[in-house]
Amino acid sequence: MHFGWRKIVRIFDLHCDTLGRAIDENKSLFSKDFHIDIVKGLKYDKWIQCFAIFIPDELRGEKALDLFKRAKEKLKNECENYNSKINLCEDFKKIDLSQKNICDVIFTVEGGAVLAGELKNLDYLHKCGVKIMTLTWNGECELGDGIGVENSKGLTGFGLEVIKKMEKLKIVIDISHASDALFYDVAKNTNLPFVASHSNSRTVCENKRNLKDDQFKTIVRRGGIVGINFCKYFLNSKNDASIYDIIKHVDYFLSLGGEKSISLGSDFDGTDMPEGVVGIESMEKIYETFLKCGYKEDLVKDIFFNNAYNFFKNFWK
Repeated sequence: MHFGWRKIVRIFDLHCDTLGRAIDENKSLFSKDFHIDIVKGLKYDKWIQCFAIFIPDELRGEKALDLFKRAKEKLKNECENYNSKINLCEDFKKIDLSQKNICDVIFTVEGGAVLAGELKNLDYLHKCGVKIMTLTWNGECELGDGIGVENSKGLTGFGLEVIKKMEKLKIVIDISHASDALFYDVAKNTNLPFVASHSNSRTVCENKRNLKDDQFKTIVRRGGIVGINFCKYFLNSKNDASIYDIIKHVDYFLSLGGEKSISLGSDFDGTDMPEGVVGIESMEKIYETFLKCGYKEDLVKDIFFNNAYNFFKNFWK
């Protein structure tokens, strides 16, 4: 079955780890070895991709900040060298929806350890064009506990300072990987919407990296968005995940009122993909599978692009 959608499809992906892989493997972002193949992705009518630099739990202090600096230079150089194909969007207002055959890049950070425990470093990230930061990875850092910490706690005093300043700087708070206690501390101590850039439903798949129902509803109520993670371990617990499991999570979040809050957070180049997903080119197959399952195309367009685009347009207006 062919729906003839390719001329109008738009992709907005909230999370990939391709930048970190490119640094680790000393390769260009244009390598053919990654889930994100920029040349293949340019077939889409419009493509906005969040590129995260992942800060491992074991990197702390200046070592964490040094990795960020390497990522900043790598991304800057790639965008300058291939400026006809990738565009670093330090100002979201400069994204041109009519511009075709280019990947608009949003720079993000995965792991608050990047701050090395210094609030001033948040100003530095802002100056470097960082638009989103996850507060933790799975372990603990100076901001608080990730989801992998036993008997986890919420925000530290420093973490509370950080989220207050993130709101002032208009850096989006991302609670993917956060402990439950940290999630609720963020909800209690913030005013602006926040996001889960790559998280699924814990009811559909009982993995602690996924969101509880009330957590998803809180994000929706606050005007935030949630990016569906393609990681096969977060889609189901049987190790046989497919595209249809992606749709199961979307179905469930829709039942919780998420029509305008569900987005994509693929986690490309950061995890193992489900059957039938090999990289950015698979967005075509995923899109068509939604349509085959009876989804109205306007809703699919919202999930694939509009919800994320509208969130950021409103957040940075």
